[in-house]
Amino acid sequence: MKDWKNVWILAEVNHGRLSPTAYELLNAGRKLADDLGEKLCAVLLGSGVKTWAQDLFEHGADVVYVCDAAPLAQYVDDVYAKTLAAMIAQYKPNKFLLPATNLGRSLSAKTAIFAGTGLTADATEVVIHKEDGQLHATRPTFGGNLMATITCARTRPEMCSLRPMAYAKAARVSGRTGEVVEFPFDAAKYTSLAQFIRFIKSQGEGLDLSEAEVIVAGGRGLGKPEGFALLEKLAQRLGGAVGASRAPVDSGWIEYRRQIGLTGRTVKPKLYIACGISGQIQHMAGCSGADVLVAINKDPQAPIMKMAHYALEGDLYEVIPAMLEQLG
Repeated sequence: MKDWKNVWILAEVNHGRLSPTAYELLNAGRKLADDLGEKLCAVLLGSGVKTWAQDLFEHGADVVYVCDAAPLAQYVDDVYAKTLAAMIAQYKPNKFLLPATNLGRSLSAKTAIFAGTGLTADATEVVIHKEDGQLHATRPTFGGNLMATITCARTRPEMCSLRPMAYAKAARVSGRTGEVVEFPFDAAKYTSLAQFIRFIKSQGEGLDLSEAEVIVAGGRGLGKPEGFALLEKLAQRLGGAVGASRAPVDSGWIEYRRQIGLTGRTVKPKLYIACGISGQIQHMAGCSGADVLVAINKDPQAPIMKMAHYALEGDLYEVIPAMLEQLG
């Protein structure tokens, strides 16, 4: 185990954009690296991605490993995973954090298999155990009713996919520099039976929850799926997105990608308006990072009414139309 050193994070680049999750992972990884007395390293895979290295240095990376090649221009599971596994075999990182995005969840699982190590998926917290230096990754289990702390004692690197927005973004230090290490891409080795044909962007999905500064979320208190049409009107008027607690998703009223909570998304908007949501701990874990929380509920004893910055007691089907009228 002593040969495995340093903390790695995957800086995901998707369709030419560096994912904000890179800054979150750098923040989480910095604490791990400092506790271990090791370097914090970022990994860039893709085509034309070396340009992001300086940005990663300024957000805390000491070393940036870059595999920049034309065949990596489009994401293909096996090609990326085999490349990453080869980098792991050569450089021997101690810990490796990846984002629990759609791409990261897929890539982390395949990479762990190719690298012959373990993976804790969709974690919300990572810490270093002081006694043995192991990574302790905590994640929800049993439908969010329990939290499990998972370790990987016998293999390295200890891999973990970390839920987006579980950590704040690392602060920028302008002018900070580091070391770039380039890794050559071997087209003969890093192959796949799958081929990228084309990317088709989903239409009509609205603003993504991870990018929204305003979120209007609905719960069981909506009483019917049509209630989300009213929430959509308010969200559009405020330039925000629509979210949901688990109950409406389980009932089929709205798609899973809109679910917020331990078993859904974690969000940190400037304004979160919870409509007909009771405020169980599983849901609040996903939205407690909001700057301002507004609750609309007929039950003044609902847990969320005590946690909200502003609690509006009343029927959401009366309150929201009144808000829309005031907004003009």
